[in-house]
Amino acid sequence: MNSYTQSLGQVVTVLGSQWGDEGKGKLIDVISEDYEIIARAAGGANAGHTIYIKDPQNPSKQLKFIFHLIPSGIFNENCSCVIGNGVVLELPTLMEEIDLLKEHGVKTDGRVFISDRTHLLFKYHKIIDGIQEEMKGDEKVGTTKRGIGPCYTDKVRRNGIRVHELLDFDTFEKKYRANLEMFKRMYSHFGHDADAELAELKEIAERIKPMIIESSYFLNKALEDGKKILIEGANGAMLDIDHGTYPFVTSSNSTVAGVISGTGIAATKITNVIGIMKAYTTRVGEGPFPSELFDGLGKQIQETGGEYGSTTGRPRRCGWFDAFVGKYSTQLNGFTEINLTKLDVLSGIPSLKIATGYKHDGKQLDSFPSSLEILGKVEVDYVEMPGWDEDISTVRNYNDLPEAARNYVEKIEELLGCKIASIGVGVAREDMIFR
Repeated sequence: MNSYTQSLGQVVTVLGSQWGDEGKGKLIDVISEDYEIIARAAGGANAGHTIYIKDPQNPSKQLKFIFHLIPSGIFNENCSCVIGNGVVLELPTLMEEIDLLKEHGVKTDGRVFISDRTHLLFKYHKIIDGIQEEMKGDEKVGTTKRGIGPCYTDKVRRNGIRVHELLDFDTFEKKYRANLEMFKRMYSHFGHDADAELAELKEIAERIKPMIIESSYFLNKALEDGKKILIEGANGAMLDIDHGTYPFVTSSNSTVAGVISGTGIAATKITNVIGIMKAYTTRVGEGPFPSELFDGLGKQIQETGGEYGSTTGRPRRCGWFDAFVGKYSTQLNGFTEINLTKLDVLSGIPSLKIATGYKHDGKQLDSFPSSLEILGKVEVDYVEMPGWDEDISTVRNYNDLPEAARNYVEKIEELLGCKIASIGVGVAREDMIFR
């Protein structure tokens, strides 16, 4: 493991390459042992990163943790975890995660830090999220209703409230109540108990004071001191507000651009960008999905892969691996390598397909279309390959994979034009092949 992480350099970022849920948390957890700092750059509690670790009381049992805000490297007791300025932060959720970790004996004091420029997400943002989604009727985006969009809207509208403002609670309360009054005028029947939320936040403010830092200085000083930083992405490239399948996207930049703006680390300091891709494709919520499977095979992949949203529990739509999406994502992010996850889920499927391109009105598309009307009508080109029957979950050496599985991996690698450096074959930390 050390030789692998050493080859990655001082600043590495791990990003989703499809529509999210690719398995970013697992790789971050696996490689975090060689990093001093794990930073989260964007998104909010709409992201859910799942980690499995051995139960200290019963090593044969796996404990499952789902983190929405805490960076996934928290189980590496020698590293610090930083929530960057690009995140929208729901403090009660963060406190729940910290308390859960403490219950399991994981030390968080002096290890979890929050950027003073991080924007705060309140309960009224969730109410607005629900109202706006209902107002869209048949044009619903499929939001998680966690208030992410309304909080980012406040940020861009310049009436957002940031973490550092909690340090002067009287001024913070005035800004909070002023925002709430504005929203009550904008939306009828806006029921919200402001006093209860403010009381909760006042207690939390005392708890987080030791965690608040000027994160850009903190991270860049760490680099000057020779420390290694691993930056955790949220969501996936196809949910990026600028480059994704707009408007069925999240409200932040989930590509490498969000890493730079969300941490204050310059682009020139990033040494490697790792893209996470499932060996098939999934999507939660609304929006076009060209390689989607609507038959029993799609349901089989969903059940075998446990494809249910870690944040909402919603079933994920499943389809063939889409190399046209993967190539687009690789270009956007400048991936230096790929971590291909859940290859084991495809075991037992006699024949596999990979989407290689799209046609519209009989013409081959050179690039991923911005128009969802076009995307919803494209004809997908596929290459078909033999599957494999063997259970590959215990394989740790690439050459020990069935030939058909290696051919599948190498075909994806060829289509993406990017090296697949690691392959996930199960949910546990050790279920990983490094090439």
